[in-house]
Formats: sequence, structure tokens, C-alpha cells
Amino acid sequence: MKSAASGPRLRRSAKEGLRCRLARTAACERTPIAWAATAATFPRQAEPHLQPASHFSDAHVRRACRRRRGCRESAARRCGTLFRMSATITEDPGATVVRSVCPHNCPDTCSMLTTVKAGRAVEVRGNPDHPTTRGFLCAKVSRYLERTYHAGRVLHPMRRVGAKGEGLFEPISWKEALDEIARRFKEIIAEWGAQAILPYSFSGTLGLLHGSSMDRRFFHKLGASLLDRTICGSAGMAGMAYSLGSSMGMDTECFEGARTILLWGTNTLTSNPHLWPFVTAARKRGARVIAIDPRRTRTTEQCDEHIALLPGTDAALALGMMHVIFRHGLGDEDYMDRYCVGRTELEARAAEYPPERVAAICGIPAASVEALAVEYATCKPAAIRLNFGMQRHAGGGMAVRAISCLPAVTGAWRSASGGVQLWTYETFPVNHAALQRFELIPPGTRTLNMVELGRILTEVTDPPVKALFVYNSNPASVAPDLERVKAGLRREDLFTVVHEQFHTDTANFADLLLPATTQLEHVDMHIGYGHLYAMWNTAAIAPLGEAVPNTDLFRRLAAHMGFSDPCFQDSDESMARQALQSEHPWLAGITLERVQAEGAVRLNVPTPFAPYAEGGFSTPSGKCEFFSAKMARDGHDPLPAWTPPRESSASSPELFARYPLALISPPGHYFLNSTFSNVLARFEKGPHLEIHPIDAAARSIINGQRVRIRNDRGAFLADAVVTERARPGVVVAPSLWLSALTPDGRNVNHTTSQAVTDMGGGATFYDNLVEVEGAS
Repeated sequence: MKSAASGPRLRRSAKEGLRCRLARTAACERTPIAWAATAATFPRQAEPHLQPASHFSDAHVRRACRRRRGCRESAARRCGTLFRMSATITEDPGATVVRSVCPHNCPDTCSMLTTVKAGRAVEVRGNPDHPTTRGFLCAKVSRYLERTYHAGRVLHPMRRVGAKGEGLFEPISWKEALDEIARRFKEIIAEWGAQAILPYSFSGTLGLLHGSSMDRRFFHKLGASLLDRTICGSAGMAGMAYSLGSSMGMDTECFEGARTILLWGTNTLTSNPHLWPFVTAARKRGARVIAIDPRRTRTTEQCDEHIALLPGTDAALALGMMHVIFRHGLGDEDYMDRYCVGRTELEARAAEYPPERVAAICGIPAASVEALAVEYATCKPAAIRLNFGMQRHAGGGMAVRAISCLPAVTGAWRSASGGVQLWTYETFPVNHAALQRFELIPPGTRTLNMVELGRILTEVTDPPVKALFVYNSNPASVAPDLERVKAGLRREDLFTVVHEQFHTDTANFADLLLPATTQLEHVDMHIGYGHLYAMWNTAAIAPLGEAVPNTDLFRRLAAHMGFSDPCFQDSDESMARQALQSEHPWLAGITLERVQAEGAVRLNVPTPFAPYAEGGFSTPSGKCEFFSAKMARDGHDPLPAWTPPRESSASSPELFARYPLALISPPGHYFLNSTFSNVLARFEKGPHLEIHPIDAAARSIINGQRVRIRNDRGAFLADAVVTERARPGVVVAPSLWLSALTPDGRNVNHTTSQAVTDMGGGATFYDNLVEVEGAS
């Protein structure tokens, strides 16, 4: 088929190796004509607090891999193997080792071994027998005992005695707390209706039981407003589903067979470190690793190349790559003809994005666009790892949709080591309906988007939210537009209950503060969103103080509300069995007892797992949909497109004139959103802002100076770090800091917006224009 884009077509070589050498030669010869775009143009600076941590150096990972049993086996040979791990291992007569699972919002979902002596956990380490954990834990969870036994733990039920936000409480009994919640809920329901009650939770734990089981049953039966839990990855999942039918993609263990790896919008060494051994294995075989990220990070410094595009321009880069691929005839025409729809329309759309236009949009050299496209299309298998940060702008869903079309254009899906991975969660056919009991939801119940909590608490009136029940989340730190969120939380007519492990910013606004267990104190079932293993978390120690797990709390509340449905009597083990009840062949034979006995059980997916090698997409057409009629019906452009950030020079020039810096706020290396910030703050450099020397000089800002970052929504203080880690026009505030640890009691979310993404209702944290000035 003739290319719709203008320009010469490269002769298609019969030998893939020749193409790959051509692409790599081009990559080495590209000229940095815009801002520094390749790894060689980044001079390393004397910034000890920002250098790669020893936890994740290549040498450390290699040592961890050598310790792992069977580390010399390839991922393809490991696929499908059961790694048997006994529930308890006795190392000495006075110690017991139990299997635990990291519960936090990270793709790795690590298998941990917890050593217990005399009823106290004394060591937590990575399980060397788990296929992806491989014997090491991240910089955060390796210190999990500090979190479990921290002096700041909430260990008893408490009632507020000071003003909202002061964090002053008195202890009460569990009976008093449960009686008061039931009484207040019944009063609110009688006057305002049950939808005046709003649960607010997210990923404080990703366990199937303590994240979304008895709690959902309780609020569904209550008739409370439903919460649209969109604050993290919903935009990308929606965009990828339009292209592929779901967000199911590559198997992590197959990355080591790739010859080209694009780490696109992901700081892997901080946010997905257990992918890195597979990346390292691929590099040993000659693969090149390219980071695409607005900021220089630990990960970009370890890659062969870094393309530092402007925030919110990822879709334009993907379309520019398609332009080059179509122009040179480098696409897999057979794959597109057999397994895709809309090829002609996509080629015409890509023709609108020549490298020169993309270079202007992304702030990178046109040569980089050209060479990246050729290398990606010819050096196969080619794997793309996406992460959630790149979708946190107005066009975030469309960005992931555009990128997820690339493997179909080049036929990368033909290999298990080619394709794209956003997450693996949707590969698991878990019975969520049995866990959550959707049939309990009263017809017509409204849904409120968690991203808009500030608006919900201050503007919604039909009915107004009169009770807020927070668990597994800390919205007074992590929600956008915190000035409005906190204004809502200060309402005297709002009854707020918080179930927490610590005195968080949200806990300080609670009327009742209830003690929650940590992962070592309860059981849970886990599935990874960065691997394909079902896992069981065994309780290592008894709950501290009077802490109770989520499931037990909502059983107690159901009893106090008089709910007699049998589902409220289900034990944790019973609910875990229900979650695994499925007719899907990928779960056949995977039972709770088997998972408990074997430690980690891989889904019954083909080995190796190449989900779309011969099509099989779950779209309406059964093919990869370059053109999506469903998108058109939903009111979207049916083809991949670039949507500028809502706050940018292109879309809002007047706002840009007042606030000319784009602010992004990726997690600190030792933090996971606000989790761990109270425990591991000593490892971070305090609240700081990375700013490029050009932008700092224009504002007379010097390194270490206290600065004020502001826009119309609010402001916060931080210390300037003048560095080329940030590119010109972009400032970076590693996050998230609890208010007690900041100079002014504010963090970056005092400047972020409640506006949502183009699809999926996601948060737009990185679509945020600010100005920076000296604070004194």
C-alpha cells in the first residue's frame, strides 16, 4: 500500500540485522539541535542526594540475581513454572519465617520473607525464589519494619477534641466509635438519604481483600454514593482499551528477550525496580534502552539514550514515529492487514505529524524523532514500558492510545518480547463481582469522581456530602487543588471518619480516627500489576494495639447497621476463594489452598505469553483499532491525535504569560505518594524544586534558596535545586510531603487542578503552569 505521507521509501532489507545497524548508526549520529536530548549531553553534577541509590545500581541487581535460585534460566523457560515456597521456614529454633506480600501501589507486588522472633517481626527481605522479586526489595519496603513499629502508629480509636485540622484527639473504645458511626450514619440517611455518605479510598493497599471486598459490600448495601476511583491510571487504561480492547499487554519476564526497549514516562529504578533485571539481561544480549522522560532521573542516567520531551507531548512523538515508519515503509503491512482496522486513516493522520512539527511540539531535535522511529521499527523485538505519570495531563488517555498503536504498526506483537506494557492487572480474570457484590447497589445511585473531592465537598448539593469515610488514602495530601479540599474538610457539618495507620494530613481532620493494621498484621490475596502471579500474604504478627484490618472493620460496621445479608459473615479466606471462582481457563486449578501452599502461582497463560501475536484483541472488531467507531460514539476523535496540555503556551497563551513554567511532581525515591514520607523523610533532601540554570538565572534564584511556587489555585514553599536534571521551561517537585514536614504546611497539590483527562476521568497533576520566585 502506498504511503500517504510524502518522502522517499527506504528499501526493505531482507535481513533484520542490517536494518538494526542502520538505525543504531542513525541514533549515534543524531544532532542535538534543540535542547539537550541525548544521554551524552547531560553532564553529571555534584548532587549527592540525587545520584542513583546503591539499592538499584546494575551491580546490586546483578548480585541479587546471582543470589536468586536458578537465575541463569531464561524468562521463556521460566514461564509457567511453579515456584514452591513453604508458608513458614524455620531458620533457627527461635525464629519463624513467613511469606508476606508488599501491598503498595507499585507494579512489582514483591514477595517478602518476614522473620519473626517471640511474636515480633525482626527482618523483612525479598524472596529469592520469586520470579520477579529475585531476592531484593526497594529502598522503601526494605525498611518496612520501621513503618510497622513506628512510634507514630495510630493504635487506639480516638475522637477529635480540637478544631478540624489541628489533630487533637482523645482515646475512646471501639464500641463507642462504632456506636457513634452507626448513629450518625442513620441520622444522615434519615435527613439527607444514604447518598449523602461518601467512601473515599484508593491504593493504600492493593490487596483484593483489604482494598476492595467487605468495604465495597458495606457501602453498596448502605446505598452510599459510589466513588469513581480514577486518580492514578484510569486515563491510560481507557485509551489503551480503545486500541486493544483492554489494558492487557506484555509479560514482564519477556522483556529480557527484547532488542529495543523504550522506557516511556517511567522512572523504572524508583517506581518499577524489579523490571530492571530483565532490562539488564536484554542489554547483555545487545539491546539498546531508550528513556523518554521530561526529567533526567536515576533511570535515564542508566539508559543508552534519553529523549527529554516536554510534558504532555507524548502523543505527538508517537504520531511522529508513525509518520516516519509509514514514509519509509517500515511497518508490518501483513500484521496491519490481518489484525488491524483503520490503517489507511491512521497513515493519513500520521502524515500530519512530520518530524519537524513534532520537534517543535516536543522540544527535541527532529533527528531524534526520525532515528527513534527507524530504530524502534527495525530493531526487533521492540518493547515499550509505559507508566502512569505520562497520562496525567488533558490528553493523557489519547497519549496512551497513540503509543499503544505502535506495536501493531510494526508487528511487534508477533513476539512475546515485543509490544507494550501499561500494567498486567487486567490479565487476571478475578471475580470482582463476587468480591464486591454489585447487586447490593440501589438503582440510580450517583457516582462521584475522587479527583474532584474539593468541588464535591464545597459545591455538590443534591444531596450534599454529609459524611466522609476515608480509608486506604490520604486525600488531604494527595488530592488535587488542596486549598478547596481542605476548605471542605473543615466544614463543621461534615462527619469525617478516617481509618489509618498514622496521623496523616487527612487524619488531622477526622471526627473519629480508627487504628488500621499494616500488611504484617493481616492476611490478604494479591495479584500483581507488573507480573502474572497470584500471591497470598500470611499474617506475620498479631495486630498492634487495637488496630483492626479493613475487612474486620466493615464486618463490625455492618453488624452495627443491622445488615443481616450472609455476605457480611464471609471470612477473609472465604472471600479469597470467591475471588478465584472463575470459568476462565487462565484461573483453572488456581485455588486459595494452592496459592497458600505454593506461594506464587502463575496464571495459566501460554508460554511464552504473546497475547496478540495472531490478533485476538478484545475490541468490538476483534482487531487493533487504529480507527475506533466506539470512540466516535463516545464523543472522541476516532483516530490517535495529540491533545495539548490544558495549561500550555499552545492552549492557554494568556495563562502561560503569567505562569510560564510547567510543574511536574513525580514521587520521591523513598516515597510512594505520601506513604513512607513520615518514616523515610530523612533519606530525601526535604521539600525542594529542581529548576534549570537558565530559568533560575532569569529569576535571580540561586541553589539552596527558599522559593515560592504559585499559580491562581495556591502556592507552596520549597528549596531550589538549580540543576540540568530539569529541562528549561519545566520545574520538578519530587513528592509528596506531609504538611508537618514542609516549610509552610503546603505541598505541590496546592497548585494542581481538579480538571480531568480527556477520557477515563483521570487526574491532571502534570498539567500545571506555575511561576517561581524567591520567598523572601
